[in-house]
Amino acid sequence: MLNAAYKVRTRSHDGAVQQVSMFDPGSGRWLASFTIGAHTAILPGPLRAIREEQHVVRHATWVRTYPQPFRDESFDPDWLASALEANARNEPDILAVAMQYIAGSAPIHADDDPQLQIAGDASYGPEIGDTQAEGSDFNDYLGIAWPYVDEGTDQPESRQYRCLDCSGYVRMVFGYRRNLSGRDPGNIALCRHPREDGAAIPRRAHEMASHAPGVLILRMAMHQATDFLNLAAGDLVFFNADPDDSPHIDHVGIYLGRDTRGHHRFISSRKRRDGPTMSDIGGRSTLDGDGLYAQAFCAARRL
Repeated sequence: MLNAAYKVRTRSHDGAVQQVSMFDPGSGRWLASFTIGAHTAILPGPLRAIREEQHVVRHATWVRTYPQPFRDESFDPDWLASALEANARNEPDILAVAMQYIAGSAPIHADDDPQLQIAGDASYGPEIGDTQAEGSDFNDYLGIAWPYVDEGTDQPESRQYRCLDCSGYVRMVFGYRRNLSGRDPGNIALCRHPREDGAAIPRRAHEMASHAPGVLILRMAMHQATDFLNLAAGDLVFFNADPDDSPHIDHVGIYLGRDTRGHHRFISSRKRRDGPTMSDIGGRSTLDGDGLYAQAFCAARRL
């Protein structure tokens, strides 16, 4: 049946982003939406509540990553079938994986290596005075060396064990972790330095905005961005949250969707919370309003 799924092509309201949505030809039921040039796909699944403390995002949108940037000619109905089946059995998607690092999260270990903890309560970085140091990447959290193609091997820093800074957290969720079992684990390639072809996720937030895979949903704005029409769950959102360092992007998070109070809520790893959070401690985790991050919101990318 999925081989016969019919497609509807649409463009974003500004014409910059082209999307392909799949529908069941018999029932007309929506099956998935893909963005031309992006890995990230959104699909229907069980209604769920994504929550931390009193903050709740409730919807039935699930986010998984296609094996390559989507093109019409690359559509794989078997991938779509496996993704929908994974949703039905509540197999963690991108958003569920992202929530596995907030304060109080239970440890999760790799299936093939019970000694390797791949998720659980994460700090932002080692303490320096009354703050936390930047620089903790996904392999620092894991405590493993990571070999890169043509870029050498990155050794973990022992003092950054179980720590993830904002970009390291994004690389953990999208690049290291699997969000679909079976033949396609759903990882997106990683690199240490930006690649001109944009085929892998680089290390820094500003590098992700300019050189990560996918497409820009909201181009860099020199003022507070207030256009949310193109945003979808799973998009990366970027901020210039520290005006003291430079007038450039210095923070990245993952958009979760509208919360139960109607606010556009995201999750990110940050110093004042000492790790990943969607809560409002140390700054409201919303893109709208007059909070620190809302005023600093300046760009968005769909990987």
